[in-house]
Amino acid sequence: MMREEEKIGREEEKGRRGEEEIFFPPVVDGELLEAAPVGVIVVDDEEPTAVAPRVKDRSLKIEDRRSKTEDRRPNSQAALRNYLFLPFVFLTVALLGGLRLSSADAAFVFWRPALFCLIAAAILLVLFFRARLIRFEDWFSEDFPTLRNLANGAVLITLFAASAQVFNALLPEQGLPFWVFAFCFFWTLWNNLFADFETKKLLQSLGAMFGLAFVVKYLILANLAAPAADSWWQGILQNPTKEGLTWLLDLPRFSAGTGYIQFFTVVFYLLGLFLFPAGARAKEN
Repeated sequence: MMREEEKIGREEEKGRRGEEEIFFPPVVDGELLEAAPVGVIVVDDEEPTAVAPRVKDRSLKIEDRRSKTEDRRPNSQAALRNYLFLPFVFLTVALLGGLRLSSADAAFVFWRPALFCLIAAAILLVLFFRARLIRFEDWFSEDFPTLRNLANGAVLITLFAASAQVFNALLPEQGLPFWVFAFCFFWTLWNNLFADFETKKLLQSLGAMFGLAFVVKYLILANLAAPAADSWWQGILQNPTKEGLTWLLDLPRFSAGTGYIQFFTVVFYLLGLFLFPAGARAKEN
């Protein structure tokens, strides 16, 4: 009996010691928070900040590179058009606009432009600016490099030279027809300076005006001019009417090939105006 009581006492002491060795964590007062979604970090008293995964970062970088390469392509094409193709077209017009073929031996004759051609070209450039065919702020700016401003200025100079030579090609070279054509051109351009019109209407009016002048000069007046003869008396005997009109109107005698050259001159000029950009400013991302 004594031994059984000692065993029971020992078991009770072991139970007490085990309860003392058990660790109970301290009780902490707090609020229950909901679990935040993946990719978002919640900070007390602040807005949630999103954390983009690395895979999305890589995909965004790839898309940015593609967009940059796509943006460079049209810019390079625009640079080739603005600084190579258009100056080439306008310089070709400036060369062909003063070219004539003599009636005697079909030799090349370069006819210099009259002062009125320069005045008409200057008025035409003002019309381009008014119709917003050319935006000055997109061609010249303090933000552009100096080389770019110089290149844009060179392109506009070629446009001015081509415009002057187009008038030189369409105006009769001398005599009364020259002054009649000059007055009609000046009256049309001067009235357009104070009219409200769009770029499309301006190009249409220029095409109609140039086409009418070409038909009158190279289809009507050119057929009224008498061909070159050995002497004045021989010309009167062969073609008295044409010789009289040639003397009265003071018409120059050129070969029929001159009309073909000036036809392509007008076509190239209108093509250059159609492709001419309103501004040379690069596309900004």
